[in-house]
Amino acid sequence: MVVGAGSEHTQLNGRQVMSAQAANGDIRIGTIVNNGMGAPSYIRQILSHGFESFSLFFWQHTRQIEWERLAEELSDALSGTDAVISSMGTYGNPLEAGELSEATRESLEACIEHAHLFGCDLITTITGRVKGCAVPEGLARFKEVWGPLSERAAEKGLRIAFETWDGGGTWLSGDLSIAHNPEAWSMMFEALPAENVGLELCPGTMLLKLISPVPLIREWGSRIFHLHGKDATVRWDVLQRYGLSSLVDPKVASKGGFRAPPPFVFFRTPGFGDTNWTDLISELRFAGFRGSIDIEGRNDPIFKGDLEMSGQVASLRYLQECRAREYVPNPTVG
Repeated sequence: MVVGAGSEHTQLNGRQVMSAQAANGDIRIGTIVNNGMGAPSYIRQILSHGFESFSLFFWQHTRQIEWERLAEELSDALSGTDAVISSMGTYGNPLEAGELSEATRESLEACIEHAHLFGCDLITTITGRVKGCAVPEGLARFKEVWGPLSERAAEKGLRIAFETWDGGGTWLSGDLSIAHNPEAWSMMFEALPAENVGLELCPGTMLLKLISPVPLIREWGSRIFHLHGKDATVRWDVLQRYGLSSLVDPKVASKGGFRAPPPFVFFRTPGFGDTNWTDLISELRFAGFRGSIDIEGRNDPIFKGDLEMSGQVASLRYLQECRAREYVPNPTVG
């Protein structure tokens, strides 16, 4: 059974097509679910809040996943609703040697093989990285690994979207991702020009680098397949007082007798950060985006713990208003 496929959906070339009545016919607002085999139970508990899509997130590998059982249980959980599984994917480093990287590669293949069970055509993930190497130095390995995976996905009518996250790395070195900078994106797509390979834009991780996310959509809109609903707040007063050179890790600062300043930027749930999501969604529509914005929780320092779902639901309603909460058909002429 295909998850989310009901009376409001049809199938076209094996892909799920939303009706005009579902999520305004174009952009869905949902959330990320990283509960593994517990995803159906989690979704049942939050579905009534109005989430329209769910992005299945698996960290590093999926060896614990029973695919047919998970698909069947999710189908039961979503039965009678318009909600869908927007994407699924494994987030790990497939570019390295070693058992864990091998597990990530196997799990990406498993996601590609089983995506049809969940009614989605999108695999979301991170690029991985050749550890200790600058971005350009790892492109050959990037192409070596992702070339065959992208071909395998294309054969099944699937797309692959790389999250725009640095994994704690820089241009010169890192452990998990190279897709954190527009210049890196250019190099990636030159090395691997496959049309079914694109980006999972995370506005919050862009702002963390002081990169404004809205203009990026004008340039990269055709390559944006999915969005993480995550924002950030920039404390410009902290930057203006201390400057970038003084923004050191508090533990390092304490050893040197320096009082570290407060963080100059931190993640927020959409609606509480600096991004104008009305502008962002407008740019997505200009670019012809059809897909989901799935809220990435557990990062906001205010809406966490007992306030986690309160923040997510507030964000859901905010994003729905930015999109236009309801689909209203135009009157017929004549």
